[in-house]
Amino acid sequence: IGDRSVLPCPLKGNVTMLKWTTSPKAGGPCSLVYRADKKMTNSTNCCDNIKLTFRPGPALEIRQVGIAQEGNYSCEMVSTEGNFYTTYHLTVLAPPRPRLYCDEQGSPVCEAAAGKPPAQLSWVPESSSTAEEKDHDNGTVTVLSRFTASNSSVTNMTNVTICMVSHPAGSWSQSIA
Repeated sequence: IGDRSVLPCPLKGNVTMLKWTTSPKAGGPCSLVYRADKKMTNSTNCCDNIKLTFRPGPALEIRQVGIAQEGNYSCEMVSTEGNFYTTYHLTVLAPPRPRLYCDEQGSPVCEAAAGKPPAQLSWVPESSSTAEEKDHDNGTVTVLSRFTASNSSVTNMTNVTICMVSHPAGSWSQSIA
């Protein structure tokens, strides 16, 4: 989320026409057409953050990528070498916001808020707790885990508990006394 994504359209021969068609998860389809003979680009139903670029080759640039841009993107190129098609499926990662705190009973609680896909939570020392997931309307998921000491962690009990959050967008760990 928030990054720039560039989807290249393979260049073969001299471009006559280039057409990108998008089918995002949210909103309607968009199309961008470039005609080389007129050096003209026409867009239909496209957001301001989507544009054609030609450096180093023809590509679709999506600035400030959001979850709404997730979906299918197809490029059709007509050139002196023939017609060429490329399709991408854009998946957007949303890094979770990790937080570690104690609940009303003084038990550690680890939270990974609004991640996509859901984060994986683990504890040091090991915990027998299970994670609870709450789905949000925007496709993100909050994962919550309360520390529950297992038999092996009770015998080796320390005064510090560590929550580890694993996610494709990164990993974090926080400790609490």
